Amino acid sequence: PQTGQGSVVKRGNGMSEYILEMKNITKEFPGVKALSNVNLQIRRGEIHSLCGENGAGKSTLMKVLSGVYPYKSYTGDIVINGEVQKFHKISDSEKAGVAIIYQELALVKDITVAENILLGKLINKKGIVNWNAVYMRAKKILEEMEVSIDLNEKVRNIGVGQQQLVEIAKALALDADILILDEPTAALTESEVETLLKIMKKLREKGVTRIMISHKLNEVFEVSDNITVLRDGLSIRTMSAKETNEDEVIKYMVGRELTQRYPEMKREAKETMLEVEHLNLTDPSGHQVVKDVSFSVRAGEIVGLAGLMGAGRTETISSVFGAVKGKVTGTIKIEGKEVQIHSPLDAICQGMAFLSEDRKRYGLIQGQSISKNISISSMDQVNTHGVINLSQEYDITRSYAKELGVKANSVDVNVETLSGGNQQKVLLARCLMTKPKILFLDEPTRGIDVGAKYEIYVLMNELAKQGTAIVMLSSEMPEVIGMSDRVLVMREGKIGGELARAELTQEGIMQIASGGVG
Repeated sequence: PQTGQGSVVKRGNGMSEYILEMKNITKEFPGVKALSNVNLQIRRGEIHSLCGENGAGKSTLMKVLSGVYPYKSYTGDIVINGEVQKFHKISDSEKAGVAIIYQELALVKDITVAENILLGKLINKKGIVNWNAVYMRAKKILEEMEVSIDLNEKVRNIGVGQQQLVEIAKALALDADILILDEPTAALTESEVETLLKIMKKLREKGVTRIMISHKLNEVFEVSDNITVLRDGLSIRTMSAKETNEDEVIKYMVGRELTQRYPEMKREAKETMLEVEHLNLTDPSGHQVVKDVSFSVRAGEIVGLAGLMGAGRTETISSVFGAVKGKVTGTIKIEGKEVQIHSPLDAICQGMAFLSEDRKRYGLIQGQSISKNISISSMDQVNTHGVINLSQEYDITRSYAKELGVKANSVDVNVETLSGGNQQKVLLARCLMTKPKILFLDEPTRGIDVGAKYEIYVLMNELAKQGTAIVMLSSEMPEVIGMSDRVLVMREGKIGGELARAELTQEGIMQIASGGVG
């Protein structure tokens, strides 16, 4: 039988032991075999996690399942409820009960939260939308998720974490039998992560099967029934979560024992590099987002900036970097000299670099090569009398891409073809090419696997040893504690407290972040 352009081939009575089987899936791109005879079996109602390093093939496999890569662009079979599926487009997979939440947000920024949640499923009668019914349905979904977001607010005006929750609500509105979540907690605070994991567990009662791609192994083990590890496009092993542990999963992911998560810290803080005094930010609506913030960072030091979502961490660093709309007041000094920063260009000229938490919105230059994305902030290094030396640009950017382990055949490859983690490495390479004195890293390892995380931690450590002053914003407590010389904890736009390395604990950070005594 046909469903639009998609079709299914019936096999058996549709009562297979597995709701989903992917058999011998092979997917090739020009010059790259992304998947090689991958097999996956998932039972109805289970939470099944896919783990693997960036480029292992996890997202590619799920794009095959969801119809992003259509039938005949791959070989092998997708079997749902005992029936072979032939998805020619995403809507075919949705009709078969498959919904996917991508790592990169896919929301329409200039319409409301409610409209995004019901996008494509607006409740109407004879072509006239029943907006009251739309908002009531969206409200019910958010209530089931136990989250509070203004349904009338445009998505553009809410934070990245809330946008991720809207994506989840949007998928739940499809009433899918199989829900795929690609790094669903990457942009969420701990409390939001807890809410999401509760939602995932509750979906078991409704018979919804969940497939989760995540690099956060603590979350994988908290909710998963089974775990499948992919490496280099191969399905390595499927294990019961109860019968394995993080170290074993990591061993299968990276193909070797990973004895430590964070590098040994052998660095020494030197002279004060950055001083920020009485920083304030009032946004265009008149709301004061950053309130009298003062801090300093020394050369050779990594300072962690922690806090709950909405605490003002990103806004603080963006204000220093000249990358906000609104009124900014306060004093910024670099190496003891007061500087005026009104734009990111000013900041770059003063020796600053900034890795944004939202690589798609504020980082990547869509449609351009890896090379162009790396060099864009350092054009003075690759031009002569205003003419770009393409050969020089290629050589320099290739060396940075190689240093950071970007997986691509060439730096001429379009950056959009890379995995999320490799895109993050490209943006980090852009920062490093400017040779910064001060480096702001906002969620530097978001969407990056454990092996690549360690490589970035080593790089951060080396940069600090060479005298770079680093400010790291992270929602991952172990990362903050494992990499910081000291931690500033923000709450409601202010610095709520400071903890030295010897004092760092998750409980101590959360106490200050939530209003306790620091």
